[in-house]
Amino acid sequence: MNPQDTVAAGGGRVVMLSGASRGIGAAIAQRLYDDGYRLSIGVRDPAALQAPFAHDAGRVLLNRYEAHDAASPAQWVAATLARFGRIDALVNNAGALLEITLERGDESALDAMWEINVKAPYRTIRAALPALKQAGNGRVINVASTDGKRYRPTDSVGYAMTKHALMALTHAVRFDGWAHGVRATALCPGAVDTGLIANLAGVTPVAERLQPSTVADTVAFLLTLPNNATVAELVLNTRLESSL
Repeated sequence: MNPQDTVAAGGGRVVMLSGASRGIGAAIAQRLYDDGYRLSIGVRDPAALQAPFAHDAGRVLLNRYEAHDAASPAQWVAATLARFGRIDALVNNAGALLEITLERGDESALDAMWEINVKAPYRTIRAALPALKQAGNGRVINVASTDGKRYRPTDSVGYAMTKHALMALTHAVRFDGWAHGVRATALCPGAVDTGLIANLAGVTPVAERLQPSTVADTVAFLLTLPNNATVAELVLNTRLESSL
């Protein structure tokens, strides 16, 4: 395939996806499966995944992925290559939102989010990058947040810090992989109607939140873009803000 041509959806391409047990990740997994991709799904408890596609052993690999385990990302990448022989895309979706401000909260929340939101994607990208470069049109999509683009006083400062770091990681991938056809995007949705924000004060009202399927549709679109149509950052906001 000429990497400048539009990348056909699915067609046996292999996508690694973290955090697909529920919410955004589950919606992305279903959409990509329906589009014909082969999926390597990294979740904490593979046996607990109840999605219908989970039983398609020919196209789906369920693998343990523990963000707090430094060795887990490389093991997941190795298992993916052993099963499918290639990696065409990596979607880092797993994330955590814990409340901590400059006045409230314990640093353990910051440490946990740093491991899940920053170090785990870094480790997974680092392990998968040789295969992504070999693909000629490898893709990395990091599911960040509008909190990675600005800070609001009602935000968890720790969450915003980690999502800003994920933005920096995305740009590092763009530069490192550019000559090999690797393109990276930081996907920054606003409030999505999932359990992650269900009990947070001050969030977007339920009726105005994004649906997980909207984020999944956006991921599917990004995976079809050719190498000469790169999107470094894509914001899906639910509210009117002058800077976003």
